[in-house]
Amino acid sequence: MADARILVVYYSRTGTTRKVAQSLAAALRCDSEEVVETGSRSGVFGYLRLVIEARRQVPSRIAAAARDPSLYDLVVIGTPVWAWSLSSPVRSYLLTNKPRLPSVAFFCTLGGAGSDQAFGQMQEVVGKRPVGCLSITARDVASEKYAPQLATFVETLQRTLAEHRSSRATNAA
Repeated sequence: MADARILVVYYSRTGTTRKVAQSLAAALRCDSEEVVETGSRSGVFGYLRLVIEARRQVPSRIAAAARDPSLYDLVVIGTPVWAWSLSSPVRSYLLTNKPRLPSVAFFCTLGGAGSDQAFGQMQEVVGKRPVGCLSITARDVASEKYAPQLATFVETLQRTLAEHRSSRATNAA
């Protein structure tokens, strides 16, 4: 997988999604980038705003990305699940970068439910099927019990990239 270029992009309000993203980037030995909001989500009002934006599928204001996703073979995008929805900062990233996204994979962190809805929204925004999806509960992240799930996801991504490279080499020959 030495010649595969992978980027892990994520947003994290509480640090849970960040922890998974950092573990994933380390396992894949790849670049990562955090989506940065320009506004604050602190306190009760920040939480209420995130619920409303997520349910209404409203994107938020984010800082410009430092890395160009079109320079990668695969972009793995991570989001917390907010009110059974994709987070508004990741929605903004996807909308902004949609035309430059190569193959994609998705992961999310959540309290207990909503991953299917969030993944469906992500797929709808980018207009392509992900090569893999991973959902991890905040409880598993806090207790460090997500390593087996992460390892299976990494293997899926590596296998998919290897198959893609093999079919590209066959088509080129």
